Amino acid sequence: MDALEALRERRSVRAYDSQRPVTREQIEAIVNCGRLAATARNVQPWEFIVVTDPDIRAAIAALATNGPFIADAPVCIAVACQDGAYYLEDGCNATQNLLVAAHALDLGSCWVAGDKKTYAGAVADLLGIPRNYRLVSLVAVGYAATVPSPKKRSLPEVLHWEKF
Repeated sequence: MDALEALRERRSVRAYDSQRPVTREQIEAIVNCGRLAATARNVQPWEFIVVTDPDIRAAIAALATNGPFIADAPVCIAVACQDGAYYLEDGCNATQNLLVAAHALDLGSCWVAGDKKTYAGAVADLLGIPRNYRLVSLVAVGYAATVPSPKKRSLPEVLHWEKF
């Protein structure tokens, strides 16, 4: 799958086939793409915590009010970034790379917010994330049980030339 196709076709998946495991090689390929994301001043402030243990995923899902489906996904990847001037931008870039890489490998994924949520500290504590790092996102990954097809705004609706 080429990059443009992956970007056009990727969708947020919230229902997973819990019987189909994701391989270590697939997970490493996805995280490898995350670590190659654009980063301000090449700081690369990110760390990726891969959670495959069902009990830990269930605990994350119980805390993350926006991500109860994390319990059903075979993998959850937490993106944590060392606090700094551009940690959020860098972490979001890495997260987007994870999503597109998962889709390119025929896996579903969904971004669950971290940084601005009240549960961010509790999830960070659960995962042993040091205090000088911020939980930017949680990414559920697995084979999709269903693939949503939400309506997207058309290009003419969002494209402006020279001025808004």
